[in-house]
Parts: sequence; structure tokens; C-alpha cells
Amino acid sequence: MDADRRSNAAREGWLIAGRDILHWVREPWGLVFGLAFNIMLILMFAFLFGGAIDLPGGGDYISFLLPGMFALTMLFGLESTMTAMAEDAKRGITDRFRSLPISSASVALGRAIADLLSSALSLAVLMLGGLLIGWRPTTGPAEIALGVVLLLWLRFALLWLGVYLGLRFRGAGATTAVQVLVWPIGFVSTVFVSAETMPGWLGTVAAWNPVSATAAATRELFGNPTGTTTGWLAENAVLGASLWPLVITAIFLPLAAGAYRRLRR
Repeated sequence: MDADRRSNAAREGWLIAGRDILHWVREPWGLVFGLAFNIMLILMFAFLFGGAIDLPGGGDYISFLLPGMFALTMLFGLESTMTAMAEDAKRGITDRFRSLPISSASVALGRAIADLLSSALSLAVLMLGGLLIGWRPTTGPAEIALGVVLLLWLRFALLWLGVYLGLRFRGAGATTAVQVLVWPIGFVSTVFVSAETMPGWLGTVAAWNPVSATAAATRELFGNPTGTTTGWLAENAVLGASLWPLVITAIFLPLAAGAYRRLRR
């Protein structure tokens, strides 16, 4: 019976994900503008500021920047998840789903599937763009595949934070509040510069940022300059990129489930 319920929840989740994907096909501008913004950041830092940035341990700045931007894109996806969940809840769509004889996990699962597919597509486009401007992974297919998995693993964890925020905060200022949360986390990291070039306390904060862990791990797995020569992150980047999303998921998946159950009570 439990296996049957899980199978039904998976099928229902795919159906709900299909609804979200159809919505993006009909109104693709959110995805397009999001990608354009990330490409603009890459070009700006790579060609406008890149010549002034030195990396500890040496190496090409574009090769350092691109894996960091891939990780930052996974973080920026938090806003789209939160906004979509908040809109569905505010317009009563989530309540309609709750009134149907479907698993309570199906709605969140559908959002997770759709957003992961969207993030995988965005990541593929950014990687192709990186190749066009000179970024090159220098390791084998297994290492590159693991790097992509770690990027999507971070996105999966942040999905539950986005679902929770979207269900809990649906006011007009909710999106702005998420932007205030996301931007400091994204920039106080090793996405654009090495933590070793920052003041001591700030470098420590940046080094322990979950985005930094994923950025460092993907740089290592892609064979790109890591910008780290000492410290825990330099020696345990893949471990950190594996554990941080696990911690985030363990915290926010139950919170998101609880927020969904409490809707309209």
C-alpha cells in the first residue's frame, strides 16, 4: 500500500510539473530574462572586472568565474520558486489542489520537478555560453557529471526553502524580502573572488557559505582554478558541497510540509 501511495504521488507530481512547464512554454519571458541577467553578470565580471582580479594560486579568471556563476544561478532560482508558490497560494490554486483526492506531497513534488528541469536547462545554456567565451573543463566525463549533480543538489535543497517562504509569506513585499536575503548570500561568497583576498572575518563567512562550497567543489571537479590554497574548504570542497544541501533540506523540507498542511486552517 505504501508503495502504491508513493507511486501515485510520483505520477501526480509529474502531472502538476507538466502544468508548470506548460505555463513556462506559454509565458517564457521570466526564464528568458533570468538567463539574460545571469549572462550579463558573467560578461560584466569576466571582461569588465576580470582583468583587475588576481587569484591565489594563479589561473585564468574566466575559468574561476564560470563554476561560481553556475552555483549562483542555483541560488537565484530560489526567488522563482518562492514567487510561484506564493502566487499559487494567493490565487487559491494550492487550495484547489488540496481539495482533490491526491497525495499532499504531490504539489510540492510537482514544483520541485518543474524547477529542477528549468534549472537544468538554464545550467546547460550557461555552460554552453561559458564554452563560447573561453571556459573549459579539463577533467573527465565522470568528474564533470558529478559537478553538475552537485549544482542541481544545491538547487534541490534551496527548492524547499523557496516552497516554505512562498507558503509562509505571500504579501506584496515578499519578493523584495527574498531578494534582500539572496543577494548578500550570493555576493558574500567565493563566486566572484577568493575568500583569501577578503578581510579575515569576511573571508571566514564567505568560505562557510553553502554557495561557496558548491562553487569550490565544481571548480575542483571541472579542473578549474579554485582560488583557495589553504583551509578546510580547499581540502574538503566536495564533502562540503554534499553536506550543506543535506542540512538545508533536513531543515526546510519538514517546514515546507508543515506550512502546506496549515494553509487555510
